[in-house]
Amino acid sequence: MSRELAKTYDPKGIEVRLYEKWENKGYFHAQVNRDKKPFTIVMPPPNITGKLHMGHALDNTMQDILIRYKRMQGYEALWQPGTDHAAIATEVKVTNVLKEKGIDKLAIGREKFLEYCWDWREEYGRAIINQLKKLGSSADWERERFTMDRGCSEAVEEVFCRLYEKGYIYRGSRIINWCPSCQTSLSDAEVEHEDQEGSFWHIKYPIEGEEGRFVEIATTRPETLLGDTAVAVNPEDDRYRDLVGKMLLLPLTDRKIPVIADEYVDREFGTGCVKITPAHDPNDFEVGKRHQLEEINILNDDATLNDRCGKYAGMDRYEARRAMVEDLDRLGLLVKVVPHTHAVGTHDRCHTTVEPMIKPQWFVRMKEMGKEALDSFHRGEMRFVPENYGKTYEHWLENIKDWCISRQLWWGHRIPAYYCQDCGRIVVRRGGAPETCPQCKGRHFVQDEDTLDTWFSSALWPFATLGWPKETPELDYFYPTDVLVTGYDIIFFWVIRMMFSALEQTGKAPFHHVLIHGLVRDDQGRKMSKSLGNGIDPLEIIDRYGADALRLTLITGNAPGNDMRFYIERVENSRNFANKVWNASRFILMNLDGVSLHEPASSELKIEDRWIKSRLNTVVKELTDNMERYELGIAVQKVFDFIWDEFCDWYIEIVKPRMYHKEQDPDSANAALYTLKGVLAEALKLLHPFMPFITEEIYCSLRPEEESIMIADWPVYSAQACDWEAEQALEHAMDLVRAVRDVRTQMDVPNSRKSKLIIVSQDAGIREIFSQNQTTYTGLANASEVCVQADESGIGSDAVSAVIPDAVIYMPLADLVDLTKEKERLTREQKRLEGELKRSHGMLSNERFLSNAPADKVAAERDKLAKYEQMMADVTARLKSIEEGLSV
Repeated sequence: MSRELAKTYDPKGIEVRLYEKWENKGYFHAQVNRDKKPFTIVMPPPNITGKLHMGHALDNTMQDILIRYKRMQGYEALWQPGTDHAAIATEVKVTNVLKEKGIDKLAIGREKFLEYCWDWREEYGRAIINQLKKLGSSADWERERFTMDRGCSEAVEEVFCRLYEKGYIYRGSRIINWCPSCQTSLSDAEVEHEDQEGSFWHIKYPIEGEEGRFVEIATTRPETLLGDTAVAVNPEDDRYRDLVGKMLLLPLTDRKIPVIADEYVDREFGTGCVKITPAHDPNDFEVGKRHQLEEINILNDDATLNDRCGKYAGMDRYEARRAMVEDLDRLGLLVKVVPHTHAVGTHDRCHTTVEPMIKPQWFVRMKEMGKEALDSFHRGEMRFVPENYGKTYEHWLENIKDWCISRQLWWGHRIPAYYCQDCGRIVVRRGGAPETCPQCKGRHFVQDEDTLDTWFSSALWPFATLGWPKETPELDYFYPTDVLVTGYDIIFFWVIRMMFSALEQTGKAPFHHVLIHGLVRDDQGRKMSKSLGNGIDPLEIIDRYGADALRLTLITGNAPGNDMRFYIERVENSRNFANKVWNASRFILMNLDGVSLHEPASSELKIEDRWIKSRLNTVVKELTDNMERYELGIAVQKVFDFIWDEFCDWYIEIVKPRMYHKEQDPDSANAALYTLKGVLAEALKLLHPFMPFITEEIYCSLRPEEESIMIADWPVYSAQACDWEAEQALEHAMDLVRAVRDVRTQMDVPNSRKSKLIIVSQDAGIREIFSQNQTTYTGLANASEVCVQADESGIGSDAVSAVIPDAVIYMPLADLVDLTKEKERLTREQKRLEGELKRSHGMLSNERFLSNAPADKVAAERDKLAKYEQMMADVTARLKSIEEGLSV
């Protein structure tokens, strides 16, 4: 017996209840089951730094759609969830919170600070998970992981030690990106380049021993000249050939630096003379290595000048720049200042301008692992959806540099390197410091202060979460994973690093497909951000419209890799669709109340029953194919159109008379109700991955004998279930109804007024279709009677016509309008138009108007005249038809 639905759909009233039911029943939990094929998705772990945003909502909606779909298909579907410690981002948040309380991070020390970080993780990590649950995410929360939990930390330590032992991790002094605000090193991927207004300062460097002779250099960072150790020219540049090997007097210092020749210098750019500052420019660093130049660091970690900078020591870098430029100008060494827009590297989190600096750091050697990640992609072991993002992947790997993995932070995985206090030997090992030094047998060790880049641990996520490095049953069964869903903005940050880490540690690509989605932008196409204040809280949308409405909005029109715009109007449309589904289902359930159904014989099915079942079968095939190709936006549109248009607006309306007259034809009513119930149930299954809550509530009311739609079988296409005859017949009927409704709308015919329909077709097959299936369209077309014939004999000249494929429909004008009243109305309209035409002709024949009025006003008047003339022609033709009708 079906259960009744509430009168109105109230998302708040069902979503919490249904989610608790799903969790309590254990539907989200996946187990190693050799009788089933596994399907695995790892959740990109959200940072524990804030609230769910629209990017999270889109990302997790897509994953949930896929996991629900595969679960219904019979797979052992695991959606592995978790959160990320987020290193810099979390440390900054906690530090700022402590500052507001008057607590200084350095004063309380590392251990106490980490206690605050773990408290933060507990509060905000739990909040993020609860927000994901509000969205309907059916992740296996029993397997929830955190990038700094015990198992993940052991995996991080193991990978670090393995790479170090293989020679892929090394410690060295190299140019790195340094954030003076966060006071930590950054990888190249954490640096954003933005155009900034600046200047080229042209400065003269005197040549030693040649009074009055200089070389001229141009720089965007004049403060760095204090770290110059050479000036370079191109060896093929005839202008400076004689200067190579000579010494220059470095301005504002007492040092002398050489002129060197290096092919790095572009003869055509600037003056052709380039200052070389090996400690503060990555290109200069390489030049310095080739020429054995000294590396002079002039900056402190906070970007003030250090004690090697004489009177400028202690100044901020920009303050020092101003002071040095003034001194150069006073000494006559400043040639000119030229405005210049150039790309400046900034930290992607705090947006501070980054300083290239030489520092001792830990690096991962990327050549070998990068090549394997590229080769694996070329072998087809991992594919992007859409495929064009493979070019981005290739570009990053073909140009990859060694990865700086050490960070000057406290929150994160501490580097497992230990320094012998007696001899300085570095020992990298698992499980903590050694008891004795392998070199000097000393027993005093101190661990490296630095932590690892957060992406080092995130790179291990697909296999570390399944128990690696232990050989667990879960790792053997669920790995490699099937699809990674992520944004195009972290292909280098995360996708590439997971690829080379997984290939190195497991010998397998971590996922078969990478499904790329775009950004969620505001209604003006702008990226949502705090600075613009245009962010929309998904939880507020859920509270107002329900999670299903938000999910449907995010996925409708969504195409892999493309950005989407978010409009509140679209959410309202999605809510309206939910109401449509609810009301249609409630109508069906009300008509099923107290009715005992039986499966009808095929002969008892009407053409419309056969049609809707065949259309459902076709939609099952098309939608399933779309899902397999990750075309989620196309898939949801298919089920949306089927439910709203074909099922609700056509099928339900066609069969209503059969339900209302059960007593006259009980077999027909049974067939209609049986088909309604069956098709609704299957349509709800197709809709479930996209709108899980409303489909669960309706399905369990429709089929209370079943536990949940979540564990129902996904509909399967059958070639034998195709009924092309029924589909063709209903297509013609719908064409007829649409055409008739268009005519009636244009003529403002009230619904209560019925009209005779005369259907003319020279095709005998088409005539047979319309003759045999009159009940499917007579009511919907407001027809008083229907005549189907091969020619136009007997049709009055006043009949209104509408053309549809393979036929023409005629309706007597007298059936549509009261001819006498319509003649009076059109006569009044004719007189009005005569006045407008007279006025318009008068203006356009007036030379003063034509010569003095603005051109756009004259053009507008000509457009009006053309419109009035067309309207007059239409009215005249209508009057003629009516007069002919009245004379009959």
